Amino acid sequence: MTVRLRSHHLLCLLTYVGKGYSDAFIENYDTIAERLCDGEDIIIVAGPDDICAPILDDTDAHCWRDSVVLRDKAAATALTAELGTPIEVGATISLEPSALRKMRDGFAKGKIRQACTECEWHDLCTNVAASNYENAKVDR
Repeated sequence: MTVRLRSHHLLCLLTYVGKGYSDAFIENYDTIAERLCDGEDIIIVAGPDDICAPILDDTDAHCWRDSVVLRDKAAATALTAELGTPIEVGATISLEPSALRKMRDGFAKGKIRQACTECEWHDLCTNVAASNYENAKVDR
């Protein structure tokens, strides 16, 4: 199987430590983190993805907002430059340990965080990066 992710969730997975919008959201994200740790590939999608699934019944879910689409575009641009690989809808990515390290290094240095500026999780992610990603659930 392949994990379906929107572009900005490639940034979110770097600092995911088991916090989220609801118990169902966290349980789902934990499962996705395990799948990624087990080596499943990622396919980039437009719009809501596997991480969004538990909150899509909410008619006001942020997953549908234009601001999140802009966040996806900013993340794709930054990650394409950082990784040297096109991050675009339909692209399949293997989250190899070297790629994860490169993304985390760029994230910690602020090189790929343009998509994070208006995110409510910004401070949490900053703290996780500052702790050298201690307790991050996606680790290879």
